Amino acid sequence: MLSLRIRWMCTFDRLRDAFRPKRPGLLRRGVVLQHDNATHHSANLTQQWLQRYGWEILPHPALSPDLAPYDFHLLGSLKRHLGGMAFETEGDLVGEFKNWLAPLDRDFFRADIYSLLSRWKKCIDLHGDYVER
Repeated sequence: MLSLRIRWMCTFDRLRDAFRPKRPGLLRRGVVLQHDNATHHSANLTQQWLQRYGWEILPHPALSPDLAPYDFHLLGSLKRHLGGMAFETEGDLVGEFKNWLAPLDRDFFRADIYSLLSRWKKCIDLHGDYVER
């Protein structure tokens, strides 16, 4: 389990390093993450890393289907795209992923971010009850 947590921290380090050249002001203003309460997200090591760099975590109720993390939209679309395909090598899979990802524009990602805002508002208005679709 420790190696998984160390890999998770390395992922955060790579994410932070990727932000630097592309969006230098973003790190100074602060980063806000939204993720679920998975063990590696709530582990002390993860929390220490986030505090060290001043990254904020949006609260996420456990097992809340109404407030599915942002990647739900992304991964659902990817799953539909890859459905029925078979790959001989990991490289083939990575290549197909890149082919799928390349044409996606800002609006693809923006749509789910904005839908998250409206889902949060509905959840708040319903005092935490489930949001019906």
